[in-house]
Amino acid sequence: MNSEQYSVSSKRCAPCHPAQRVQGAGERLWLYLSLIKSMQTLLLLITGVVGYLSAGHALAGRGWELAGVAGSLFLAISGATVLNMWWDRDIDARMDRTCMRPLPSGRMRPHEALLLGMTLALAGVIWALAVAPLFGLIVFGGLFFDVVVYTMWLKRRSPWSILWGGLSGAMPLLAGRALALGHVDAIGLLLAAAILFWIPTHILTFAMRYAADYARAGVPTMPGVYGFRVARAAIAFSSVLAASAMIAAAWGVGVTAGGLSVMLVLSAALLILALTSVLRPSQKLNFSLFKFASVYMLISMLIIAF
Repeated sequence: MNSEQYSVSSKRCAPCHPAQRVQGAGERLWLYLSLIKSMQTLLLLITGVVGYLSAGHALAGRGWELAGVAGSLFLAISGATVLNMWWDRDIDARMDRTCMRPLPSGRMRPHEALLLGMTLALAGVIWALAVAPLFGLIVFGGLFFDVVVYTMWLKRRSPWSILWGGLSGAMPLLAGRALALGHVDAIGLLLAAAILFWIPTHILTFAMRYAADYARAGVPTMPGVYGFRVARAAIAFSSVLAASAMIAAAWGVGVTAGGLSVMLVLSAALLILALTSVLRPSQKLNFSLFKFASVYMLISMLIIAF
């Protein structure tokens, strides 16, 4: 380990004493929304819808299925996120950026969050199975890998847990395309691989920004275990794989030359940022890469969808 690992954040969070229980319906709804990490849930939901729309030629007269995709994925992803927050409430209490979340701050009781998460997850999976068995099975697989394999089993044990987190993140897109086609195909696997390889870019840049937090909470991350240089090299490598898989999938679904050109420019920018972070590392560049990776994925998904 080197000193850089602990230079990202030196402030300490004030002790998170249990706050007064929230009574108002509006406040409680706001707490529920904060538990599902709305932006993260929205991004995963978009990938699922894009997976479905990527088979556009086969979707005439099937608008009701799209509503089923969006609704069931929203519930399943939200439920998984709440369950993760419930399980991680102890380490969240030790991290500056998370100690004021509803559970570690005491504004919500653990059993309430557990009930909410299980209800949302169960409703989402049942709805997905009702839409189509294959779709429901893949949705359940994503939830299982996220909550059980990644969060409960590996997150506190190995920095390589992000691969399983990436696998779970790829499931909504794979599920959406499998529903549209009735089977899993090569393009669906390519799109899922793009998400899988994009996840390290997103997570590792975040892990470097909050390295001190993760170290204080005892969560092993690649920057914490192998050092920042290895983490940056992993980001650059995974960015190459993600961009390659995304462009290959876009070509496979018939994205126009204009759309492919935009994706090539975005991919080149992503790779330049990733390689520059290896050669001339800085926290500002690292955070820029974190933000651009999300923009890159969102725009790429929209191009494939439309």
